Amino acid sequence: MTDYFAVQLPPEQIRSISSIGLAHIGDAVYELLVRTWLCAGGKATGKGLHRAAVALVCAPRQAELAEKILPLLTQEEQDVFRRGRNAQVHSIPSHASRAQYSTATALEALFGWLYLGGQRQRASDLFDVMMEE
Repeated sequence: MTDYFAVQLPPEQIRSISSIGLAHIGDAVYELLVRTWLCAGGKATGKGLHRAAVALVCAPRQAELAEKILPLLTQEEQDVFRRGRNAQVHSIPSHASRAQYSTATALEALFGWLYLGGQRQRASDLFDVMMEE
């Protein structure tokens, strides 16, 4: 039986996943990190939890936070980020610019790539940097 909480795909299998596919899983990984950060840090309660999570996972905020980690990325991570930023997305929410949405997609692709590659500590470390105030 596969343990999907501890999945680690081989690099060639991860390379075969589209940037949109990586962003799809990365969106969930990022949201789980945000929700865990909010709950563990006592940052919000009740209705405030949902509002706080939405404020952190929206494309403009993701794009802003992504800028904090760009200088820390390895060459391979930069390649994944660039590939995600260049993904062909077909619809952009009205509250985000194309550039913000592309950067958010790139961030999600990076988190998806890290998760599928079993690099949870690296994802956590980068998330920590993003959330530093």
